[in-house]
Amino acid sequence: MALEGLIDGVPLTIIYTFVSGLTGIALLLFATYLVPRIVDRLTPAIDDQNEILRGNLAIATYIGKITQAVIVGISVVVAAAIIAGAM
Repeated sequence: MALEGLIDGVPLTIIYTFVSGLTGIALLLFATYLVPRIVDRLTPAIDDQNEILRGNLAIATYIGKITQAVIVGISVVVAAAIIAGAM
């Protein structure tokens, strides 16, 4: 009775979760590729690669933290989409 209606939606929920997960992975890979390039464009006076090679850990930490913040932000949005689809 009520269980049949619940079971009918399970395959769609699994498909939606799988597609959302793949979309999230694609967005994270794209953001990881794009964010350091945006930071390079916003800071033209600083040669990030050269500074990292010279041992300037502040630059490496700065770029790493910005990239991490973007990854966490996208992860939160994707997780909310997956949870909303499962409900």
